[in-house]
Amino acid sequence: MHATRTIADVMTRGAHTLSPDDSVIHAAQAMEALDVGALPVCDAQRRLVGLVTDRDIVLRAVAPNRLTETMPLTEVMSHDVLWCYEDEPVDDVLDDMVQRQIRRLPVMDRERNLVGMVSLGDVAAKTQNRGVGEALAEISLPAAPTRGSIDPASADGYALPEVRDGDLSEVNLGRS
Repeated sequence: MHATRTIADVMTRGAHTLSPDDSVIHAAQAMEALDVGALPVCDAQRRLVGLVTDRDIVLRAVAPNRLTETMPLTEVMSHDVLWCYEDEPVDDVLDDMVQRQIRRLPVMDRERNLVGMVSLGDVAAKTQNRGVGEALAEISLPAAPTRGSIDPASADGYALPEVRDGDLSEVNLGRS
C-alpha cells in the first residue's frame, strides 16, 4: 500500500503572481506567455487577494466592451478565492474541486503563504488517480444558459441557440 499523496506531491510550485493594480491587458499577456488560464493576485505583502482567469477577462471586460489599456485587475478578478493547503490529501482536494466545479486552486502553506497552484491536469499527470477523469467530466458538464439568445438584429448579427434542459443529453456525449 502506498502513502496518501498530498497536494505538495502534485502541485506546480512558484506560481507567477500579479498585483491588484496590474492591468487586465498585462494579465492576459502574462497568461499567454506562461500558457496558463489563471493567475493568483497578491498584495504587496504577498497575501492572496484574488484570482484572475481568462474567463474573468472575457466575461467582465471584453464581452461588455469595458476593456481599456489601464483597467486594473480589481475590476475583473474573483475576490473570494477558494484555496487548499499543500499538506492536504489529493483525494480530499479533488472531491472538493468536483463539488465546487473548479479546475484549479491556489495552494497555501500552513502560514497561509502562497506556495503554488494545483490543477486537475497536475493531478492527472502526477498520479494514477482514477477519479481525475470522472472529476473532469463532472466539472465540465455544460450548464443551461440563464439568458435568452442574442438578438439577431444586433450590431454584429450573431444569435446563440437557446439550450433547454432537455437538450443536455445531446450535448453531453458519452454520459447516460
